[in-house]
Amino acid sequence: MGLGLSALTRLAGSKVIERAGLRKPVQNLVSAGTRNGFRVAGAAGRTFKSAQRLGKPARLAPAEDTGLFDLTPSEDQQLIVETVTEFAAEQLRPAAADADAKLQAPEGLLSRAAELGITLVGIPEELGGVGTERSVVTNALVAEALAHGDLGLAVAVLAPSAVSTALVSYGDEQQQADYLPAFVGENVPAAALALAERTALFDPFKPATKARRTSKGYQLDGVKSLVPRAADAELFIVSADLEGRGPALFLVESSNSGVTIESEPAMGLRGAATGKLHLEKVALPAGALLGGGKAEVFTEVVRLSRLGWAALAAGTAKAVLDYVVPYVNERKAFGEPVSHRQAVAFSVADIAIELEGLRLVALRAAARAEQGKPYAREVALARKLATDKGMQIGSAGVQLLGGHGFVKEHPVERWYRDLRAVGVMEGAVLL
Repeated sequence: MGLGLSALTRLAGSKVIERAGLRKPVQNLVSAGTRNGFRVAGAAGRTFKSAQRLGKPARLAPAEDTGLFDLTPSEDQQLIVETVTEFAAEQLRPAAADADAKLQAPEGLLSRAAELGITLVGIPEELGGVGTERSVVTNALVAEALAHGDLGLAVAVLAPSAVSTALVSYGDEQQQADYLPAFVGENVPAAALALAERTALFDPFKPATKARRTSKGYQLDGVKSLVPRAADAELFIVSADLEGRGPALFLVESSNSGVTIESEPAMGLRGAATGKLHLEKVALPAGALLGGGKAEVFTEVVRLSRLGWAALAAGTAKAVLDYVVPYVNERKAFGEPVSHRQAVAFSVADIAIELEGLRLVALRAAARAEQGKPYAREVALARKLATDKGMQIGSAGVQLLGGHGFVKEHPVERWYRDLRAVGVMEGAVLL
C-alpha cells in the first residue's frame, strides 16, 4: 500500500497530469487509497506439497481426566508460560505502540515469535511437532501470556497456530501431509482463520460468503473481514455457506486466482495488520473442504475460537490491572495517593474480581474441551464475561488514569480499544 500511495502521490504532482486536466481525479484516488487501502493480489505463497505419505490423519489424544478441577499448571506448562511471558514483556510490549501506529508488527518480531515453537505444541510428534495430547489449557495460558504484552501482536503471533490446530484436529491425511510440514519448519507461513464478515449482527453460522460445487471441486465468492496478517498470509481457512446447507470450512491458498487483499485498519488490534479477504470465483479442488463439511466441526471451531478470545481478554485485562495498581498508588492528589480514595480503591478491586471470574470460567472451559467433555455452556459464559467485563475493565483503566488515560503516552487507551474487539471478533485464533 505504501509503495502504491508513493507512486500515486508523485503522479498527482506531475505537470503532465496538470496539462491533461487529471490532477483532481488522481488526487481523489490518493485520498481514497489513504482511507481504504488498495486491493492487491494475495501474498506470493510457497508451493505446499506432501513431504510424506500418511496412512491416516494424525490426531492428538484427549488429556487424561483426573476427576479433579485443578488449575495448577504442570511443570511443562509453567515453563512454557514463563518463557512466553518473558517474550511478551521483552518483545511485544515495547513494540506495541509502534505497531499500533504503523498497522504492522516491527520487522523480525513475528519470526522471533515463531522461534518460540508455539505451533509445535499442537502438532503430533509423528508430523514433526512436540504434541502428545490435546493442549487446550496450555494454548489458553499461552494466549493469555502473549496478550499481557499486547493483544494486537498476540493475535498476529497466534494466527498461524489457528490454522495448524484446525488441520491437526479436522484435516484428512492428504491435507495434513500437504500443509502441516510447513508449520514445523524454520519458516512458519503466515496463515489465518477467516470467519468474520463486515455485517451488522454478524452470525458466524450464517456466512454471506458462498461456496458451490463444481465439476472439479468448489467455487467461493465473498468477502472476509478483519483477517489478521491478511496481506502476508499464504494460507487461509475460510468459512462459507455450502450451497445453502450451512457453513463449511475451506483451505484457500493465497496464490489461488481470484484471491485479493485489501487493508482494513480498525479501532483496535492494529498491530495484527487486519485486512479484507476478497474471494471472486475462487476455484478450489475437492480436497479443499476441511472436516468433510460437517456441522459439528464448524461448531467446535467457533467455540474454540471464542474461547481463545476469552483467554486473550484475560491477558489484556491483567495488563490493565498490573498497570493501574502502581499508578494509583504513586499518583498523588491533595497530598496523598489517589488510591486512598474509596471510589478509586473499589474500582481497582472490581477489576481484580471480574478478571478472576473471567479466568476461572475460561480455564474451566479449556479443561473440559481438552478432556473431550461437553463445554458449550462454559464457552458461552466465558464469551459473555470476556465481552462485557473485558470492555468494562478497559474503560475503568482509562478512567482511573484520568487525563492520562486518554493519551497515547500510557498504553491503557490502546488496551481499551483492543478489548472492545473481543465482542465482535470471530475466528483468527483457535485453542
